[in-house]
Amino acid sequence: MHPNQQTIEMFYGAFARLDADTMARCYAPDAVFDDEVFALRGKREVTGMWRMLCEAMRAKGADVWKLDYRDIRADATRGAAHWDAHYRFSATGRIVDNSIDANFEFNPAGQIARHKDRFDFWRWSRQALGAPGVLLGWTPVIRNKVRAQAAANLSKFLERQPQFK
Repeated sequence: MHPNQQTIEMFYGAFARLDADTMARCYAPDAVFDDEVFALRGKREVTGMWRMLCEAMRAKGADVWKLDYRDIRADATRGAAHWDAHYRFSATGRIVDNSIDANFEFNPAGQIARHKDRFDFWRWSRQALGAPGVLLGWTPVIRNKVRAQAAANLSKFLERQPQFK
């Protein structure tokens, strides 16, 4: 098994346990993360998002939290995986089953330099938001609103986390 494949395994194993500290060790200082909601630059933002999500899950959803991952592959520069998350969306209390494809780029030290997750936002919004997601989840209106709220939540979370600067 390539060491970068081991990094992905360690990352998702830690995520399944809601272990944000171990997840953070997988990222390069200049890491970049993008998905349907977040566009993050730098290790503080990227690992701050995971810390925020893990904290929210422990506080409001640990009873239903489940993460499965598979199809992990990696070489010296790139990697990929598929993961499925079952959780309670903290903003609405609604249960979500999200299916995500992840792509990674690694630096020479074997740390994640770029991480890009892709999922069906409309499917996610129907589950997480209910009627608004069903009616408008496919539009930029809901996507932009979710992105803005997520960015504001992360900013507030990072303000309360000076130790992770």
